[in-house]
Amino acid sequence: MHAALGPVASLLAGVGILLTGHGLLNLLLPLRATAEGFGTLIVGVFGAAFFGGFVAGCVVGPRIVRRVGHIRCFAAMVSTLTALALLHPLVVSGPLWVLLRALFGSALAVAYLVVESWLNERAGNSTRGTVMSAYIVVNFGGITAGQMLLPTGEVGGFGLFALSAVLLSVAALPVTLTRAAQPAPVAEVAFRPLRLYRASPVGLLGALLIGVTNGAFWTVGPVAATGYGLSESGAAMFMTAAALAGALAQWPAGRLSDRTDRRRVLVGMLFGASAAGLVLGLATDGPWLLPLAAAFGALALPCYAIAAAHAYDLVPADEYVDTASSLLLVNGAGAAIGPVLAAACLLWLPGGGLFLFTAAVHAALLGFVLWRLRARPPAAGAAGREPFDLAATAPAAIGAVIPPDDARREGGLRPVAPE
Repeated sequence: MHAALGPVASLLAGVGILLTGHGLLNLLLPLRATAEGFGTLIVGVFGAAFFGGFVAGCVVGPRIVRRVGHIRCFAAMVSTLTALALLHPLVVSGPLWVLLRALFGSALAVAYLVVESWLNERAGNSTRGTVMSAYIVVNFGGITAGQMLLPTGEVGGFGLFALSAVLLSVAALPVTLTRAAQPAPVAEVAFRPLRLYRASPVGLLGALLIGVTNGAFWTVGPVAATGYGLSESGAAMFMTAAALAGALAQWPAGRLSDRTDRRRVLVGMLFGASAAGLVLGLATDGPWLLPLAAAFGALALPCYAIAAAHAYDLVPADEYVDTASSLLLVNGAGAAIGPVLAAACLLWLPGGGLFLFTAAVHAALLGFVLWRLRARPPAAGAAGREPFDLAATAPAAIGAVIPPDDARREGGLRPVAPE
């Protein structure tokens, strides 16, 4: 373990600290916006702006990295994120915050790209699984740790924003002071959603609609929690319960999908997620909210990983990189749409409106997957399929373009001409 993680320890430390600051800010902003009287719809727009910026960052990021190099690019992005975090409490304005969220999402995507391209190159074939699994654990752990910092300060004050900014800025230290050599320049990838849809309709539409639901949850989930009557600390616990359960369920759900048609596993997850959302939509304040949040997280958050793994089963290995890019960008586009629609539902039903919305979207995707089960036979048997790859199936809220292991062994991100 030490031999595998030692060469990339500074990168993992940097991204862990970075995402702790991001996790705190991501939970703090909707609660502060509600306290400032911005309204639920504008909170949804914040989420749409963030994920829209994230998609843009994935597109332009390779050019920035090629121009200035990995270390200077990461330092620049961390500096940008720190400044953006501090600007929120200095100028409390809805339109300005929309712009700040878009810029934050874009800068965070570029920072992800730097770290992930570096990890892809530094991890050897014998250690890649350990390194990438550790990376995803650090991602979920950092976001969760940041959420748990919310009770240490006042939502209406400056302190929590300052704490987030401190964490974001300190994240630069392990990366900029590393003695490891920088990797080769990052190449651009093609965005080919129509080709992917022809190969895997469930993979593409699943990435889109799961982006809608997960983007809505990450953005307006804290507002929904307070709509049940929970305190701000209670909202932090609510989000943490869902995030931890989702993180723990990723691997067993993926391994189960290795043993059968992944679409059948996705059907079960979507049915459970829709049922959990329906129960949460009709629930009121009580001790059952945290277990329900955990059930929702365990069933809903891993769905993207299953849909992505199914897509990789149906494309040739030389298209893995393009598939990874298309899945991520489509997932990010869905995540930009979901928060606004979910926020409108919260206006109708505070608290449960978000989960009735996710239940409806999950049910719609469930119907589509059931139809595709009848329209197309299962993919190759478990022995002939790409085994579940946790890093390659991480959603836009967690990581950037990481192709499956076969593509990484062939050299990682490669330049291609768009169709």
